[in-house]
Amino acid sequence: MHVILVQCTEIKQNKSHFLPKILDNSKIICMVSIMLCLMLKTNLIRLILWIFMTINNTLLFPYFQPIIGTATGLIEGYEALARRIDLEGNVKSAGELFLHPDISDKQLIEWDRGIRKQALQKFNELPDNCYLAINISAAWIDYVDDFDALPTLLMLDELAIDRNRLVIEITETEGDLDKIVKAVEMYRKQGLKIAIDDFGAGFSQLERVMAIQPDIIKLDMQLFQNAVRGGVATDVVHLLSQLAKRTGCKIVCEGVETNEDFLFGLSCGAHYMQGYLFSPAVAHFQDPKSYLPQIADLRNEFLSNVLMTQKFKNEFSEGIEKLMYYLQRELVKSDFSYKNLSTNLFENSGLLHFYVCDTHGNQITPNYNFSNNTWISDDKQLGYNWAWRPHFYEVLSFETNDYIVISERYRDFTTDILCKTFTLRLDKTRILLVDVVAAWL
Repeated sequence: MHVILVQCTEIKQNKSHFLPKILDNSKIICMVSIMLCLMLKTNLIRLILWIFMTINNTLLFPYFQPIIGTATGLIEGYEALARRIDLEGNVKSAGELFLHPDISDKQLIEWDRGIRKQALQKFNELPDNCYLAINISAAWIDYVDDFDALPTLLMLDELAIDRNRLVIEITETEGDLDKIVKAVEMYRKQGLKIAIDDFGAGFSQLERVMAIQPDIIKLDMQLFQNAVRGGVATDVVHLLSQLAKRTGCKIVCEGVETNEDFLFGLSCGAHYMQGYLFSPAVAHFQDPKSYLPQIADLRNEFLSNVLMTQKFKNEFSEGIEKLMYYLQRELVKSDFSYKNLSTNLFENSGLLHFYVCDTHGNQITPNYNFSNNTWISDDKQLGYNWAWRPHFYEVLSFETNDYIVISERYRDFTTDILCKTFTLRLDKTRILLVDVVAAWL
C-alpha cells in the first residue's frame, strides 16, 4: 500500500515522468484497481484512467474534417485527424500528445498506426466519390526497414480498401528524402495519391516537391492566413499556387475560417478548401451536399467582387493604351522632345516612366519619369538590355505597330514599386516600354 501511495504522489508532482514507469509495469491493471478503491473521490483517478486508456489506445481515435471542392461545392474528401479525450472527458486534438518530449518515437508510431487503422476501418462508411486523406510523418518513415511491407499498405490489404480513393499526406517534418521517395514509389504502385502537407513553411519543400512530384499540395495554414491579410505573404502564396499549377498539382487551402479566407483561396485558384468556415473535424461523415448553398453564395460574392475590380482594371488599361498611342505618335516625330509632352494627359495615370529600346533589347533612350506633374529625364539605365523579358520578345514577334503586350507584376528595382510594363512597337527598329503602378491593375 505504501508503494502505491508513493507512486500516486509522484503523479501529482510530475505527470510526464509517470508515463514511462507505467509502460514498464506489467501489473498496471491491478494497481489501477487498488487506486480506484483508495481515491474514488479525487481527481487523481481521472488522470490514472486517462493514462491507462491512452496507453491502450482507447482514448486515441480519428475525427474527419471535410474537404470542399471549389468547382462542385460538394464534400469531395476528408482528412483523418488524431483526437483524444482529456481529463475532463472532452474531445481534443492529440497534437500535444504527439509532441510530448517524454514519449518515445516508438510509442508515438504505435499510437499513430492505431489511429490510422481506425480511420481506415471507417472507409466503407465514406460517401461514394469521396477520398480519405491520412497523415504520415516524414520523420517516421525513417524507421521503416521493409518497404515491401509498409504498414499502411498491409492495412489496406487487410481491409480491402479502394486505393484510388486514398491520399497519403506527407506531413511537413524533417526526414530522409531518399526513404520518403522510396515509400512514395510504393504507395503510387498501389494506386494511392500523394499530398505534401503544410507547404510553404519548414524544411526543404521545393526539393521535396521535385523529388516526390505530389498530386496535391496543401498550403501551410499560417502562411495562408497571413496571405489573406495582404503583404509579401500574398505574393508568396500566389507564386506557390503558380508552381503547383505548372507541376500539375491540385491546391488545398486549409485553415479557411472566414468568407474572406474562402474568397482569397478562389483568387489563388485553389481546387479544395478545408476549415472551420464549413466544419471542424467530426466523428461521422456528412452529406456531400451539406454546404452547396453556402458555396453558391460565396461564389456569387467572389464573382461580384472580381467583376467590379476587373471593370476598373479594364478602364484603367484602356486609358494607358490611349497614352501609349499618344507617345507612339510623339516619338516618331523627328523633332521629339520629352519637354513638349503633355502633363495633363498623364496626371493620375499611374505611369512611372517610359523608355525606348532597339529590336535587340538595348535601351536607347533615358527613362522619362513622370513625377509631381513634371517630366524628368534619367539616363542611369541607358544601354541596359531588356531582351530577356517575356513582354519584350512577345511584342517583337508581332510585325504590326498596334499590338500591346502587358507584363506580369514585378517589383521595379530602381523604385521598389510593384509595376507592370506595357510594350508596343514604334516602328521596325524601336520598341516603346511604359512602366505603370501595378496596384492600379
